Amino acid sequence: MGLFHATTIVAVRRGPDDVVIGGDGQVTMGETSVMKHHAKKVRKIYKGTVVSGFAGSVADAFTLTEKFEKKLDEHGGNLKRAAVALAQDWRQDRVMRNLEALMVAANHEGLLLISGNGEVIEPDQDFVAIGSGGNYAYAAANALYNNTDMDAEQIVREALKIASSICVYTNDNISVEKLDPVPEIEENAPTAALSAPETPAVPELPAAPAEEEKGGQDYV
Repeated sequence: MGLFHATTIVAVRRGPDDVVIGGDGQVTMGETSVMKHHAKKVRKIYKGTVVSGFAGSVADAFTLTEKFEKKLDEHGGNLKRAAVALAQDWRQDRVMRNLEALMVAANHEGLLLISGNGEVIEPDQDFVAIGSGGNYAYAAANALYNNTDMDAEQIVREALKIASSICVYTNDNISVEKLDPVPEIEENAPTAALSAPETPAVPELPAAPAEEEKGGQDYV
């Protein structure tokens, strides 16, 4: 069987509450045969706090995604530390070094590109594109990110549509994953006060009789 060509992945982060990753759905075998039109190559991992996407061999990419999620567990969800640990294993392990894929991962704090060469790259701006149509999608995302007010999902979808119109290995069956916004913590939120037990009323005592003045003198 020939080599599977896949795919185009775009990730955009417009601040901590607007993080989106998307990919096309085409899987191509060899140079001429389209084997699948609706493949999903993006997903949420680590309790829905990280979005990831891959380009390359599907089996290899799923293996890497599972290993990456284990690294996130080991490092308490720290994206950068988990990515570095994965890249080290990917490069040094005899089995993993043969895995052929590129991975993009993002959370509310950042966006990373991870490769089998041991590279973990944080882009200068909060968008990245990889895969067969990655260059076309990156150029489109760059223009839209810096020259429009489009949100992250709009940029991802439009960049993928542009790439699909140019790259023969990319189609316009787009799947998208978006992180939920960071829950807001109210500052100075009122806290329920514990009600103290009521103190029983003390009966009033009769007033003491006034002392008689001695010698009729006034005291100041």
